[in-house]
Amino acid sequence: MTIGIYSIIGGILALVSGLVIGYLLSLFLTNKRISSASSRAENLLTEAKNKAQDLLLEAKNTSLKMLEDSKRVEEERHQQLVRIEGMLSKRELELDGRAKDMDRDRQIVTTKIAEISELKSELEIKLQAQNQELEKIAGLKKEEARDILFRNIEEESQKELAEKMRKFEQSNKEELERKAKDILTTAIQRYAGSHIADATTTVVSLPSDEVKGKIIGKEGRNIKTIERLTGVDIIIDDTPEVLVVSGFDPVRRQIAKLTIDKLIADGRIHPARIEETVEKSKAEINEKIKQAGEAALFEIGAGAVDPRLTYLLGRLAFRTSYGQNVLLHSIEMAHVAGMLASELGADVTVAKKGALFHDIGKAVDHEVQGTHVEIGRKILQKFGMDEKVVAAMEAHHEEYPYSTLESRIVQSADAISGARPGARRDTVEIYLKRLGDLEHIAGSFEGVEKSYAIQAGRELRIFVTPTKIDDLSAMKLARDIAKKIESEMKYPGEIKVNVIRETRAIEYAR
Repeated sequence: MTIGIYSIIGGILALVSGLVIGYLLSLFLTNKRISSASSRAENLLTEAKNKAQDLLLEAKNTSLKMLEDSKRVEEERHQQLVRIEGMLSKRELELDGRAKDMDRDRQIVTTKIAEISELKSELEIKLQAQNQELEKIAGLKKEEARDILFRNIEEESQKELAEKMRKFEQSNKEELERKAKDILTTAIQRYAGSHIADATTTVVSLPSDEVKGKIIGKEGRNIKTIERLTGVDIIIDDTPEVLVVSGFDPVRRQIAKLTIDKLIADGRIHPARIEETVEKSKAEINEKIKQAGEAALFEIGAGAVDPRLTYLLGRLAFRTSYGQNVLLHSIEMAHVAGMLASELGADVTVAKKGALFHDIGKAVDHEVQGTHVEIGRKILQKFGMDEKVVAAMEAHHEEYPYSTLESRIVQSADAISGARPGARRDTVEIYLKRLGDLEHIAGSFEGVEKSYAIQAGRELRIFVTPTKIDDLSAMKLARDIAKKIESEMKYPGEIKVNVIRETRAIEYAR
């Protein structure tokens, strides 16, 4: 019993001790948490204070910077206003000076006007005295002298009227000429073809000088074979990687060039191979000649002709005259002649064929004796060409009389195609020389600064120095230059002499 009570009491004490210890432990932990929270709060408060100080400092720096920027902008505006005020003051002084100058000039002009009026009065008095003196010397009254003067003026006016009538007639003639030129220029613009220039030599490019040695061959055997088979001369000089084929026959030159190109591509260069290649090149060139003739006939719509005549026409593709390709020249002529014939009511087909075959004699003129006109006439007759076509082509160099309208058209088309600037080298040289002569004549006069020949030499534009030449002198200069051109140069039509006097006044607005 006693042991049980003691056990109960011990349990109660143990429970109470546990409760007390738990409470104390809980109290300790709670205090510890409070202390930790307080420490964190203090840290957060310190961090917030630091951030607030940083923000305050940043705001202060920003405000200082904005203040400095505003001061700088204000200073720049102030300086700009000072500059503007200075410019305005300077401008005001300049305007005051100009106003004073204008007042002085106005006074001078007023004085000059008064002097001129006085001189005019004195001149009138002197003229009256001179008229009275002349009446005494001549024994004529003023009315009689006036009648004589009027008769002289009337005679001069009649001469001027006759001259104006002559110029009027001339202008009508010039108007007709201009219309004719419009037709011709339209024909040129519609049917002008491109031209190539070939000489009596053809240049063959080589890949290397080693190939040049192969073409020459041992003891010149290969090159002699080429010259013998093609009938040309091959010139070998010190120019690297180049051979020159020389000969008056352009077809032979083309055959030789094509043969050399084929041998270089093949690589086998010996007499037997050369003979074979020459035969192939001849066949190829003959085919090109045939195709060129057929293409020319097709382009102008000439219809079918004898194949042999077509071949001769194609040979003109390898012939040049004064740097102008003869076949292209003939095609261009055919187009121009066709248009002229349609405008003038002539036979278009006859005119085109006459123009296309007008130089057919040049295809064989190095093989047959005679002029190319005579040779061409015989060729056309041999191959049964219409006599109208023969008559149209035979008169283009005036070796035969103009028998038809088409013959004159062919001659005109030949002149148009040959005289076109750039078509022939000698024509271009003459054209440039005429322009140079015009500019040289203008430059020989005093006061001429620059001169330009424009409009193909139909206008001479002259710029003079305004300080040396006044308006009246410019008119006299134009007349003097025109007279000198008339006396020293030969030219068709007329040349416009345009003298330009320019005075520039320059001022700056600030």
